[in-house]
Amino acid sequence: MKREFSEQELVRRDKLNEYKDLGVDPFRNSFKPDSQSVELIKEYDKYSKEELAEINKRVAFAGRIMTKREMGKAAFVHLQDMYGQIQVYIRQDMINDQFEVFKLSDIGDIVGVEGVLFKTNKNELSIKVDNYTHLTKALKPLPDKFHGLQDVEERYRRRYVDLIMNEDSRRVAFLRPRIIRAVQHYLDAQGLVEVETPMLHTILGGAAARPFLTHHNTLDQEYNLRIAPELPLKRLIVGGFSGVYEIGRMFRNEGMSTRHSPEYTMLELYKSYSDMEGMMEITENLLSSVAIETIGTTEVVYGEKEISLKAPFKRIKMTDAIKEATGVDFEKIETLEEAIKVAKENKIEPEKHEETYGHIINLFFERYVEDTIVQPTFVYHYPIEISPLASKNKDDDRFTDRFELFIDGREYANAYTELNNPIDQQERFEYQVNQKELGDDETTEMDIDYVEALEYGMPPTGGMGLGIDRFVMLLTNSESIRDVILFPLMRTRTD
Repeated sequence: MKREFSEQELVRRDKLNEYKDLGVDPFRNSFKPDSQSVELIKEYDKYSKEELAEINKRVAFAGRIMTKREMGKAAFVHLQDMYGQIQVYIRQDMINDQFEVFKLSDIGDIVGVEGVLFKTNKNELSIKVDNYTHLTKALKPLPDKFHGLQDVEERYRRRYVDLIMNEDSRRVAFLRPRIIRAVQHYLDAQGLVEVETPMLHTILGGAAARPFLTHHNTLDQEYNLRIAPELPLKRLIVGGFSGVYEIGRMFRNEGMSTRHSPEYTMLELYKSYSDMEGMMEITENLLSSVAIETIGTTEVVYGEKEISLKAPFKRIKMTDAIKEATGVDFEKIETLEEAIKVAKENKIEPEKHEETYGHIINLFFERYVEDTIVQPTFVYHYPIEISPLASKNKDDDRFTDRFELFIDGREYANAYTELNNPIDQQERFEYQVNQKELGDDETTEMDIDYVEALEYGMPPTGGMGLGIDRFVMLLTNSESIRDVILFPLMRTRTD
């Protein structure tokens, strides 16, 4: 493929031979830094110019040239490492022949310097360089330093440039793994065991979603990329694990938005001898604990809203939330015909596979309640028709002991008292198969092996799933899910 280069790119390529004339490889060089910008500033910025001169701290630092201000035989340069920038001062009489190499440098080049820390007349912590090493030549210029990548699509496509230019992108990228570690810290302390389960499934299960399909050539068999790890994890509870969890990638063949990504990270956990109430306690304490460990507070600013992650969270039945918003009391509606009539009166038109008592309740909730919830709220007792893996509520078998956690109009977690009755579970699977025949292509499929696993006996169990990406969005005040995924799925760019 023939490529065309800008004038700046051609100038940089022309310099490659000049480096070689000086005996310097433009790309393959060795350097061992012993310092990072954040550590140097934290430890030494507090000292005065005189105190630093007395300390005489020598450092080796490597980074990317972000600014370059030349003054004849001297120059001030800002080098950027993973955590930030530090200024370096370069003089010809201190680095001798290396100054010719330095003069070939451009913004974006990666270099290593050795020298002594000092303070400039403007009181900026800097490195006075006495040894300069060229490491890597940047053949492409960086974007304008004042604007960076303005095209949002380009920010996601060329995340490497975004990370160079955008300090907030680096902040989010570094905070995300800390959030995941904090989740692990809390769950490990609760005695749960982190495990890994298959990502290739032969049966669609564990959630309502369309799968991505793939084919294994050797076995000559079709597989789904997993939409949830739920059923393998509950098999481990049958096998004797008292508590398990997995943090991993899920794949759902659905639309993309600021809230949805087809490839995303999810936490699922299961704890024996627990239930929906126990999952509420684990969920609210988990979110509170992670917030304190990572950002130091449970009071989060998200957009223009202040959200408190301090436990306990509000709890409300789904039917009560609908009644508060619309005046419709579904617990007093006895027949499907009456439910359909009330739906049409409230401008809700269910599709064929949604003409059930439970689906209509869910449509009411999504239309009139979901977007109104701001503070963390457990909405519980979901209809049985949309909860194929949850245990029935003992007082009203039209509902299940299931909740979803909503914050600022978004679902963050889904949990329930697990269904451990194999006969009931098989009937639920059969109902889902019927729903698929009516046109609902997001229903779960019959999993006889899982039914047989339950026939060996699964103790009373509570389970919960939490969207890690949305939680990271909340703690980092990120508007789009693509802001917290380093390499989000993008449409292939054409000519």
